[in-house]
Amino acid sequence: MAKYKTTEQVLSLMKDIERVRNIGIIAHVDHGKTTTSDTLLAAAGIISPKVAGEALALDYLSVEQQRGITVKAANVSLYHEVDGKGYVINLIDTPGHVDFSGRVTRSLRVLDGSIVVVDAVEGVMTQTETVLRQSLEERVRPILFINKIDRLVKELKLGPQEMMQKLLDIIKSVNDLIDMYAEPEFKDKWMVNPTQGTVVFGSAKDKWGFTLPIAQKKGINMKNVIDAYTSSDKNKINELASQVPIHEALLDAVIKFVPNPRDAQKYRIPKIWKGDMDNDLVKSMLNADPNGPIVMMINDMKVDPHAGLVATGRVFSGTLRSGEEVWLVNAKSPQKILQVSIYMGQLRELADEIPAGNIAAVLGLDKARAGETLVDINFKNLQGSFESLHYVSEPVVTIAVEPKNPKDLTKMIDALRKLTIEDPNLVVKINEETGEYLLSGMGFLHLEVSLQLLKDNYGIEVNTSPPIVVYRESIRAKSQVFEGKSPNKHNKFYISVEPLNEQTIELITNGTIREDMDSKEMAKILRDQADWDYDEAKRIIAVDENVNLFVDMTSGIQHLREIMDTLLQGFRLAMREGPLAHEPIRGLKVVLHDAVVHEDPAHRGPAQIYPAVRNAIFAGFLTSRPTLLEPLQKLDIRVPMDLVGNVTAVLTRKRGKILNMTQVGNVARILAEIPVADSYELASDLRGATGGRAFWGTEFSRWAPVPDSLLMDVIMKIRERKGLPKQIPKPEDFLS
Repeated sequence: MAKYKTTEQVLSLMKDIERVRNIGIIAHVDHGKTTTSDTLLAAAGIISPKVAGEALALDYLSVEQQRGITVKAANVSLYHEVDGKGYVINLIDTPGHVDFSGRVTRSLRVLDGSIVVVDAVEGVMTQTETVLRQSLEERVRPILFINKIDRLVKELKLGPQEMMQKLLDIIKSVNDLIDMYAEPEFKDKWMVNPTQGTVVFGSAKDKWGFTLPIAQKKGINMKNVIDAYTSSDKNKINELASQVPIHEALLDAVIKFVPNPRDAQKYRIPKIWKGDMDNDLVKSMLNADPNGPIVMMINDMKVDPHAGLVATGRVFSGTLRSGEEVWLVNAKSPQKILQVSIYMGQLRELADEIPAGNIAAVLGLDKARAGETLVDINFKNLQGSFESLHYVSEPVVTIAVEPKNPKDLTKMIDALRKLTIEDPNLVVKINEETGEYLLSGMGFLHLEVSLQLLKDNYGIEVNTSPPIVVYRESIRAKSQVFEGKSPNKHNKFYISVEPLNEQTIELITNGTIREDMDSKEMAKILRDQADWDYDEAKRIIAVDENVNLFVDMTSGIQHLREIMDTLLQGFRLAMREGPLAHEPIRGLKVVLHDAVVHEDPAHRGPAQIYPAVRNAIFAGFLTSRPTLLEPLQKLDIRVPMDLVGNVTAVLTRKRGKILNMTQVGNVARILAEIPVADSYELASDLRGATGGRAFWGTEFSRWAPVPDSLLMDVIMKIRERKGLPKQIPKPEDFLS
């Protein structure tokens, strides 16, 4: 099929919303997402069928081709016919490695359906569980594709009965997860069921696949598959692929089971839109009305060397046209759309207009960032935006970078800025004291890939320090009330601190508790779910990004209202660098009991208020059994039973802890936790100990206190690295 014809067909079909589908391919790393996308692209005439499965067309960055993994989300619009009727499928191929899970979160926001790819031999792994949970949280309907069925014949040599059992086990695991994570109204409707056709069996590499309804129609069963792979005639597999081509099974299932954007937006908007639901803008989104006001959610920003910043996102209402002026809700700024286009892999095809329900690329929005809400300029005073994205993990590993050639410093700073625009999970900071540029990422691989992109895209080679693990500071007891005085002695604040309980931390991290909430609603949630006193909860006035709360328990203090903003800014600054080792503070409740504020504004500026607030908080902090929290990784390891001892030996050496162990056949599945600080050589150690026979996945698990026996040692190492005095400050240092 010629490509120009496809682009024209796609653009004309986009206007008929019943014929549009938005889907993503999600899975654990190496289960075959990009190979699956390839077969779909070949079927739509975008790449040659000969190279499909090997071209990995959507892995077009050189770093992806070298490493054989996907590191970004790639978009493409496909044309597909069912019963002579044409449809447009907007497809996103997402990464599977845990270090890039942020991109999966951002992609799911603009989709209505997901193809969950599972390797027939490995089954449901950690990352499968994570991406499926993310999909269900965003109300995105899953379809299951069990890939690499050929491995069951070639490697495990299973017969038809054993094969069916293995496949049924995978389907059951996926349905158990849907039962666990889906909301009540979708649980039963979204369970995957082979007889209905929501499960596809196949091999993306060999380009064949079928659902049970297709198999019955064409008279094919698993015995034919086994025969094709055990036969000496190599053409048997090609015959299978021509009889049941995989793209037909997958795309037919997508068109049949994934709702069109209008139907999907009816139940998705109430979940992802935060703000007033009773206005014309929301009504237009619920109906995906192309003639309504423009609303677009931006899920990805790319830096195009020729065109500048390209914003990718989903149009939820209205129609995008170049020349229109729009309002960016988070940036609080108007911008003009210069050009709109649709994606064909890494290429963009220009369009005159893109109506609601489709995914578009837009030029001209250089102030936008991933997660931005874009609305019609006439609605700029409306309260509401898309809910902020919740990432599964957070940056826990840091390296210092400097250019090999000192002349490249400004170039490097600019390139790092562009990388963080493209990937919000990458954080760049400058260490004020040493002048170092610090780059923080989700894991070692995330940072390696970022450095490779610096070299490939911007021609900058850098020297790096060994990776540093990021810690958090916290406390384990409640403090008394301390007095913090301003340097001029005219302002006094009486503050105590205490640790937040687990339930509160959980509510803040998953976004249930937010600073911009109604205080009564927040207090009700905290009372019912986290054992708070209702009156105290009602007085929370700040929620810090590192999971800390500020509570104002004062009443009737003169001039306090006028300095409250400065006071909260002082609280946030104190939370950024704690007294133990200048690491961020996490899980702290700061309570203001009383205050004395000078009447003259000249005597109560930031230079007076900041130190007063900080000193009282730090004095309380240091008297409340302070500690460091370290990030832990969750490991999911599958290994033959006779090698379990070797794996546990590696874990014990690295301060790991086994949480659970189950056995299926001759394979053990070990769930364990290990400190990120000790996971540096983990891959080579596990391979060495098991002769390469262990499969494993990792994901961020939680923050946990550093064991007391190691605490002082870790603090001293961090202080030394940061050039801080050896002596840890005492509470007296903060009391005048």
